Amino acid sequence: MKHGLQGMLAIALAVAAGPAWPADAYPSKPIRIVIPFAPGGTVDILGRVLGEQLGTRLGQPIIIDNRPGAGGNIAAANVARADPDGYTLFLGSMGTQSMNGAIYAKLPFDPIADFAPITRLVTSANLLVVHSSIKAKSVKELIDYLKARPGQVNYASAGIGSFNHISAALFEMMADVKMTHVPYKSGGQALNSVLAGETQLVFQTIPAAVPYIQSGKLRALAVCSEERHPLFPDLPTASESGLPGFEINTWYGMLAPAATPRAVIDKLHGALVQTLQDTAIRKRLTELGLDAAPDTPEQFAALIKTDAVKWGKVIKTAGVVAE
Repeated sequence: MKHGLQGMLAIALAVAAGPAWPADAYPSKPIRIVIPFAPGGTVDILGRVLGEQLGTRLGQPIIIDNRPGAGGNIAAANVARADPDGYTLFLGSMGTQSMNGAIYAKLPFDPIADFAPITRLVTSANLLVVHSSIKAKSVKELIDYLKARPGQVNYASAGIGSFNHISAALFEMMADVKMTHVPYKSGGQALNSVLAGETQLVFQTIPAAVPYIQSGKLRALAVCSEERHPLFPDLPTASESGLPGFEINTWYGMLAPAATPRAVIDKLHGALVQTLQDTAIRKRLTELGLDAAPDTPEQFAALIKTDAVKWGKVIKTAGVVAE
């Protein structure tokens, strides 16, 4: 009886500990990072900037797999269903992990329960960008322009529930204006639509917008953060320019399928943090308008949950729902 109890206890402890995992043997084949938007947007740029050096650190190639659509849900569902072995990762965003759960009535995955957070990667301020046909030179002038033309100005987004969609919905709510939403499949496509004049306005992260603003093809009216951004020291904040309290920054982070062994999570975390600390990578990120912001898996998990509550309230108040 005594030996039987000891045996049962040993089995229980083994099950609780999970399967043994030869961490030193990981990775032994290429790693796929699934990007939830098409090439050209901020998430895609970030994945490619980090991917090459991450692969060097891990000793295996990094394959970038773009799977756009449904506000990032197609890609997220693909990773949520993947084997939890560390060979399929998700470069998620505040939108995919903390907003979509409030926007879509039914998702084929749980943004929190179906993922194992590894680390937040970067944060990014957003810019309010307009086409040259919009003559407004400040946020106040833009609000006046929109009030005189309710529903006539089109704004672009990377899809329903994307950060640019939520940014615009919050802007409409706070400024008491009405615009028409035109969703695309990526931030790059949304930006191109403004360049082509198909839409007239977009809330865009700095990395994707920088070259077009610097070349004069698009005009930034404000940065949507608490303080001015070092890349655009002369560009006022939205609060300074006519809409006090309007702030929306976004973050991006790396996640794995739930149940991925902790040893694998730790190895990926270490490699990602080292990559983000690299001088050349940090310089490139700064040029793109991204701020490296790594944290622990536990801190990242807490951030996702906190932001889900925060933005869930905004989404409900603004009436943003999947069509």
